[in-house]
Amino acid sequence: MTDISVDSILHDMKQKLSGFVPEFEIKYKAELAYEINMLKMEKNAVILGHNYMEPALFHSVPDIKGDSLELARAAAKTDKDIIVFCGVRFMAETAKILSPEKLVLVPAERAGCSLAESITAEDVRNLKKQYPGVPVVTYINTYADVKAETDICCTSGNAVKIVESLKEDTIIFLPDEYLAANVAAETGKHIIYPTKVPKSGNGKNTNLDYQMIGWHGKCEVHEKFTVEDIEAVRKQFPDVVVLSHPECSPDVVAASDFSGSTSRMIKYVKETGAPRFLLLTECSMGDNIVAENPDKELVRLCSHSCPHMKEITLEDTLKALQLNQYVVEVPEDIRIRALASVERMLAVA
Repeated sequence: MTDISVDSILHDMKQKLSGFVPEFEIKYKAELAYEINMLKMEKNAVILGHNYMEPALFHSVPDIKGDSLELARAAAKTDKDIIVFCGVRFMAETAKILSPEKLVLVPAERAGCSLAESITAEDVRNLKKQYPGVPVVTYINTYADVKAETDICCTSGNAVKIVESLKEDTIIFLPDEYLAANVAAETGKHIIYPTKVPKSGNGKNTNLDYQMIGWHGKCEVHEKFTVEDIEAVRKQFPDVVVLSHPECSPDVVAASDFSGSTSRMIKYVKETGAPRFLLLTECSMGDNIVAENPDKELVRLCSHSCPHMKEITLEDTLKALQLNQYVVEVPEDIRIRALASVERMLAVA
């Protein structure tokens, strides 16, 4: 956006958002966006917008938009002093891991994540005691201390490639139960989900009937989508193309026409000439796709939104910049070990 006057921002937002955001709200948020855009130039800041941000924010202030990892990597390449990560805390931590010299802010006091909070660093250490020598693959949607205990990270888009690159008979895949099951199905591995590991647990597990050890972590949004949802929409719209995120259950993924990361889903919608689409992911992303692709028809099944993503607002983004508020820090010893697991992934994928 080269012209950042209130009028130009308002015009741009109206063009993209008038179909589903009230005009009075667009006007109010355009004024906030103007203040943010002026302040980010003054403070040499870059604003990152995850695909799940609410439309008024997503289409007004981010300099870079996308998946969490691609955002963190892009921010590391800029000459900006401040990174404002409009996404949840684990995403901002990844930006800090890759850009330790930059001030990283997340515009919410907590901005948690049900999936990231399903596992701790101690859980990983205990699993490694129970399954000694088994490499640990950890989904990028985790906190820094968990990444620090892992051998290699993965994203939803490259998980299969990472698992196959290890050329191991057995791996530990953490923490998303459904992503693990979908990867196991695609790689032909038999997966088990062990009961909670005792803190004193040690010694090799004697259960040999497995090639992948998973964990009972889930995204509270994606676990809600069902095969019945898909069947109901197909009954009404037989020509609909169904896209699901790999954090959905294996049954839902199997019933879909395409499954992929948020960026891959966005690309699929843009490049595929299907009459209509159903997106099984956080509902703000559907609004953001419609805003940028007005010629595409999305079936509205927007009943599942992420309460943690909704904590990120334009108001708090402005405050974060004004006050350098909600600074994200990662202890250096953890950062170095977490960086190693991320860099191993980048070297493969």
